[in-house]
Amino acid sequence: MRILVTDGMDKTAMAELKAQGHEVVEQFYEPAELGKALRDFDVVVVRSKTKVRAAQIDEAKGSRLKLIIRGGVGVDNIDVDYAKAAGIDVKNTPRASSESVAELAMAHMFSCARYISHAGYTMRNDQWEKKAYGKGIELCGKTLGVVGFGRIGQKLGVMAKAIGMNVIAFDIFHIPGIEEQLGIPYVEMDELLAKADFISVHAPAVDGGALINAERIAKMKDGVVIINTSRGTNVDEAALLAGLESGKVRAAGLDVYADEPATNKALYSHPMVSCTPHIGAATVEAQKRIGAEIVDIISKM
Repeated sequence: MRILVTDGMDKTAMAELKAQGHEVVEQFYEPAELGKALRDFDVVVVRSKTKVRAAQIDEAKGSRLKLIIRGGVGVDNIDVDYAKAAGIDVKNTPRASSESVAELAMAHMFSCARYISHAGYTMRNDQWEKKAYGKGIELCGKTLGVVGFGRIGQKLGVMAKAIGMNVIAFDIFHIPGIEEQLGIPYVEMDELLAKADFISVHAPAVDGGALINAERIAKMKDGVVIINTSRGTNVDEAALLAGLESGKVRAAGLDVYADEPATNKALYSHPMVSCTPHIGAATVEAQKRIGAEIVDIISKM
């Protein structure tokens, strides 16, 4: 088969696909060019940069394209139902990056608690702000509220419990037996908002507005820390910035943004924001696991 890789992939996985006799082309296409290019491939592998929307699917319809693979968890950069209606299957790799995204969320929690991001920035500008950053807080003994209790949320919950945090979770779907297995109870959203010292979002993008908005921030504890490594649209950036400015929100850890590359400079440059440029799955280990899952999916075609 001819396989197009638009946003990069683990080299070992690409070598394995070539060893199986497939032709692998690594090239990024702008949206206006992508649809026509897809007609010449059986499979396209994308990450978060490439968007496969109805316009591209319409151009590829009726061609040799059989499968779109998203190397990662979310598939909101693909019009999944539209593709399937056109006879093009869509797969993702939901298990491969759970550990790395959960670890990044935990890293942002530590950064927010101890001013790590901004304290490092000031030191690199020859400032010794020991007093300013001497009022950190500990994670041990605090309550973490996990919004979205799938694979990543569960991983983070286990990590948080291991360092002595109390963990509660909200999800519209309840997994039978998971509360007893992990010792993490499901609660309603309002209870989570009222009890949590740290809130970490691990839900897919939702229709109907942000999961964390001004109304929900108002229901949170004063001094809450908000972490988002899921989708940028899950947190209302204007409401979050207002919360940071008022002090209602102590700090925020962000890996995802409403626009990417991020354009809300007032938010990502705020001294109480620990920020990274959508690198949740960007570890050597996760990329190898993602590559292995992609090879497995293609091998089963």
